Amino acid sequence: MQRSTNTPYIWAAIVAIGGFLFGFDAVVISGVIGFITPEFGLSDFQIGMVVAAPSFAGIIAAVSVSTFADIFGRKKVLLVLSLLYVVTAIWSALAHNFETLVIARAIGGFAFGSLGLAPIYISEIAPPEKRGQLVSFNQFNIVVGFAVAYFANYYILQLSQSGLSWVEAVGLDIYAWRYMLGAGAVPAVIWIGALLFVPESPRWLTLQGQVTRARAVFAKLVPDCEIEPLMEEIRRSAGVASEPLRKRVGALMHPKLRFVLIVGIILAVAQQITGINAVYFYAPTIFEQSGVGRDAAFAQAAVIGVTNVVATVIAMLLIDRVGRRPLLLVGILGITLSMATISYGFQQARYSLSNAGLTELSSDVARSQELAPLYSLQGQTFESDRSFKQAARQAVGDTIFRKHESAILQQASQLNSTLILFGILGFVASFMLSLGPVMWVMLPEIFPNAVRGVAMASVGFVNSVVSWGVQQFFPVMLNELGSAWVFGIYGTFGLLFLIVFWFVIPETKGRTLEELEDELVNNRAAA
Repeated sequence: MQRSTNTPYIWAAIVAIGGFLFGFDAVVISGVIGFITPEFGLSDFQIGMVVAAPSFAGIIAAVSVSTFADIFGRKKVLLVLSLLYVVTAIWSALAHNFETLVIARAIGGFAFGSLGLAPIYISEIAPPEKRGQLVSFNQFNIVVGFAVAYFANYYILQLSQSGLSWVEAVGLDIYAWRYMLGAGAVPAVIWIGALLFVPESPRWLTLQGQVTRARAVFAKLVPDCEIEPLMEEIRRSAGVASEPLRKRVGALMHPKLRFVLIVGIILAVAQQITGINAVYFYAPTIFEQSGVGRDAAFAQAAVIGVTNVVATVIAMLLIDRVGRRPLLLVGILGITLSMATISYGFQQARYSLSNAGLTELSSDVARSQELAPLYSLQGQTFESDRSFKQAARQAVGDTIFRKHESAILQQASQLNSTLILFGILGFVASFMLSLGPVMWVMLPEIFPNAVRGVAMASVGFVNSVVSWGVQQFFPVMLNELGSAWVFGIYGTFGLLFLIVFWFVIPETKGRTLEELEDELVNNRAAA
């Protein structure tokens, strides 16, 4: 078989389309919240449920997908996940109530298993010196998915307000949010077709005793003289890979794996608890809190998408040169400082409704009567978004306030929205230079072949639980604590993990998976 140096890049790029679908499906909901909240009459907790439903299902996926991949193979499971992405996009777009939408979104959560499975596959076909870069393909595609979702939401919003005849004919002016959710079906179908051209992981084939197939795949990746030694090294490091699941879980609990398991859990918690999915999944909502209005909030969310892509490209270029540890340390410092900046920006905010602002709000005849009670707040100044929103809710009622929240905050907010935008972009850039790509590169590197599937499932479970908690409770925290406190809490977690990373995180660049197993597991246990 002919070997090409481009082969691992092509296969990695195809498998990483799953990252794009994860990114798109995850954050497209950010543009939908403002539409479905009044349409379905959602509470803060229900908003969290709609947003976090995929992550809740992803908890199950994190436990099961890698295990299924160990049993049935990486490729077969990836094909199933690609089909689930199609189902969730179409079903979500057709949802007729809160319950249906939550179920449809949860289906997508099972597909989120691709987030952990893609790095496993890519790490198993990548040359050691290119592993970090190739695994980062998945993270790169995730942020491209984010960017495309933000831009798609903004473009659909603008079209829905254009007044064009064809827009009205297809109902886009009324059901813009349904088109936002349904758009994800197109790339999902493309992924199904592309996966058919990708072979099974040669490491998995070797561990399953499918020697002929494994050799055929390795022949496209490495010189012929390296195939047999590589396969023997895989067999040697496999250990209990072929044993029952119960024994592999028990092997993961072995004292010699304690260090790598702790490192994996630390990375999994830090990646989510510093607030990344609050920013990604609620970006327009956050920007609306700064008083810029709905259209500007959607536009600023699109800027997040661009920042994501640029920072990820930089990380991909640096991760195999600078190393994993330096990127993590610099990035978590940036996360901490950025969250402190956002918190400070909201802390300095003041909220008041002037006569001119109230007149502007009432200029729309359709809402003038609904918002008339806000005149009772004229002349009052509130020192936090929390206290102002509570007063506005009491004046007009929760349903009316949610319906017009963006417009009300736009008239009442007195704060440095540029500083908040700068802080959010700094946070996103810092995350994408560090925790975003580095965690998914390091996890398949630090765990031995024998327990990699089970270990990734376990750490993915922790990551998914924390991610779900952040998404589920962000709306409640925002209204109960206020923006300044919420982002201050995320910044405090960043500072804590900066200290932990300094003392715990190892460097893994430039070593084979088997060398890392000897260094981080066998030699450490012997010492």
